[in-house]
Amino acid sequence: MSTIEALFIFDEHNNPLLEHVYNGRPASSSTLLPLYLAHPSPRPSLIYLPSTNPATLLYSVVQDQLLFLAPCSSDNEPLQVLEFLHRVADVLEDFLGAPLLASKIESNYDVVAQLLNEMVDGGIISCTEPNALRDLVDAPSLMKSLLGNVGLPSTTPSSLAPSSTPFSLGRGGGLSPRLGPSNAAQSTSPVPWRRANVRHTSNEMYVDIVETLSVTLSPSGRPLSAIANGTIAFTAKVSGIPDLNLYLACPGGISSAVSLPVFHPCVRLNRWKERPGELSFVPPDGRFVLAGYEVDLLGASALDTFTTSTTKQSLPALNIPATVAVRPALGPTGSDFEVRLQLNPRFAGKSSAPTSSSTSARGGSLASRMSAAGGAGTSSAPAIEEMVVHIPLPPGVHNILDLRVARGVGDAAYAPGATAIEWRISAREISLLTAQDRGGGLGCTATLSGTVVGAAADDDEEDSHESYSLSTATYAYDDDNTDSYQSQPKPEAPSSQSTAQTDAKKKAANRMLMPSAATLSFSVKGWLPSGIRVESLNVDAKKSKGLGGGVTPYKGVKYLCVSRQGVECRC
Repeated sequence: MSTIEALFIFDEHNNPLLEHVYNGRPASSSTLLPLYLAHPSPRPSLIYLPSTNPATLLYSVVQDQLLFLAPCSSDNEPLQVLEFLHRVADVLEDFLGAPLLASKIESNYDVVAQLLNEMVDGGIISCTEPNALRDLVDAPSLMKSLLGNVGLPSTTPSSLAPSSTPFSLGRGGGLSPRLGPSNAAQSTSPVPWRRANVRHTSNEMYVDIVETLSVTLSPSGRPLSAIANGTIAFTAKVSGIPDLNLYLACPGGISSAVSLPVFHPCVRLNRWKERPGELSFVPPDGRFVLAGYEVDLLGASALDTFTTSTTKQSLPALNIPATVAVRPALGPTGSDFEVRLQLNPRFAGKSSAPTSSSTSARGGSLASRMSAAGGAGTSSAPAIEEMVVHIPLPPGVHNILDLRVARGVGDAAYAPGATAIEWRISAREISLLTAQDRGGGLGCTATLSGTVVGAAADDDEEDSHESYSLSTATYAYDDDNTDSYQSQPKPEAPSSQSTAQTDAKKKAANRMLMPSAATLSFSVKGWLPSGIRVESLNVDAKKSKGLGGGVTPYKGVKYLCVSRQGVECRC
C-alpha cells in the first residue's frame, strides 16, 4: 500500500499555492522545488533525491500549468502515487471547474482542504471518486459565498454538522473541527463511485464512442500500420441506482478485434470475460469514461501477409475516408512537386438507400434506430468534417513559388521560411467533390502543386554574375591588327554534355528540398474504423433501485472518428 506523505501545488510561476501534510515529516516545498527544477526539461515524473535527509522519491504531475508534487521517503508503488496525483487534479477540476487555475484554488481553499482530507486518511488513499466526494463536500457556489460573507451558515457539510462534532488534533497541536458531517455514513451511497439520492426529472443515457485513427502508408500505397484507439464515453442522468447492460458488436467478434481493453471500476470484469462484448455496470452520475481499447485494423497476420504476398490484391484491405500521395522532383529541373488527395465517396454524408420510419422504429439495433432518419453524420451516412493536409518541408526550403490548387478546391497557405504547407478543405467542398464521382465508386481527387526554392537558387544567381566578369587577356598594339584590342573573345557555345551535367546537379540539389511525406487531419461523424457498434443498452429492472416503475430512459448513441495528422503517406 502506497503512503502519501504530503502534497504540494505550485502555480505556473512556481509559486507555492498549497502545502498539505498527511504523514511523517517530509521535506518542505522550498527544499523540494529547487531540486526538482535542477533537472533539465522535460523532467521525469519520478525523481530520486539522495541529497535530502532521508532520501526522497519525488513524484510530479503537471496539469493546466499547475505543478503537483508528492514526496515519499519509503518505497511505494509508483503508478499508484502518480494515479493519485492525476485523480487530485481531476477532482479539483470537477469541483472548481475547468480549466484549473491558481486563482480558483486560492479563492476556494476551504473546499480544497476538505477534498484533500477526504481523499487520503493518514497517508492511505481512501476515496478518489468525484461522485462519492460530492456526498461529503459541497462544490463552491455563488450563494454559498454570499452566505459566508454575511456571517450566515453555508451549505457545506462541515457547517451543517451539530455543535457536538468531535475535534481532532492538528499537526500544530491545536484543535480543529473534523471535516465532513457526522451523519456522513447514513447519506453515503452504497456504490463508492455514485452519489446518494440521485434524482433527475428527465432520465437520459448517452453513449459516445470516439476512435483515434493512426495509419502509415508506403509510397506504393501499401498500409504499413493501422491502429485505432477507442474510448467509450458514457453519460448517465438516471435517478436512483440503475443497473445497466451495454452490448457491443463487431465484424469478426469483439474478442478477436479488441486488444488491451481498460475499464472503469464500475464494470463487472467477470461478465466481460464470460461474454466478450457485454458490459454490465452501475454507472456514476454524469459523464465518465466507461472503457478504452485498441484495434489493429490490419489484423494479427498482416506482417506475414506483407512478407509472402506478391500482388497488391492480396494485401489487407483498408477502408479509410481519404488518402494522400506526394509526387516529388517534377519538371525539367526537378523543382516542382504535386500532392494528390483522393476522397472516398462513401463518406459523402448522403444516405444511399431510403429508410422507412416504421421499419426502423420496430426492429434493428439501437444504433440503426438512432440513425434511421439519415442525413449527414449518421452511421448510415457518415460525413467528413473539415480536412487539413499537412506537408512538412525540409529545413533548406526558403520559399514556395506558384503554389496553386486545381479547380480552387480548398485554401493552401504557406509563409516564406515556414516548415510546412497547410491545405484546408471545408466540409462543403468535400461534399461537392464526392458528388462529382457520379456513382463510379473511384472517388474524387484534388491536386496541390508548387515549386520549391532553396539555397541552390542563390548559388545559380552568383554563377550568372560571374559569367560577366572582365577579361584578363592581353593584346598586341600593332598597326596591322587594330581590332584585336577592341573586340571581345566570343564565348563558346555550351555543349549538350555540360547542359545535361548542370541539369543533373540542379535535380540532385532540388531533390533534397522535396517534401518526403504528407499527413491528413479530419473527423468523421457516424463512422468508426474498427466497425464496433452498439447493439443495445438495457436497464435491468430487477437489480435497479429508485428508478420507478414504467420509467424508460432516453437512449442516444454517437460515433466519431478523429485523425490529428494520423494518416501519413510517405514518398
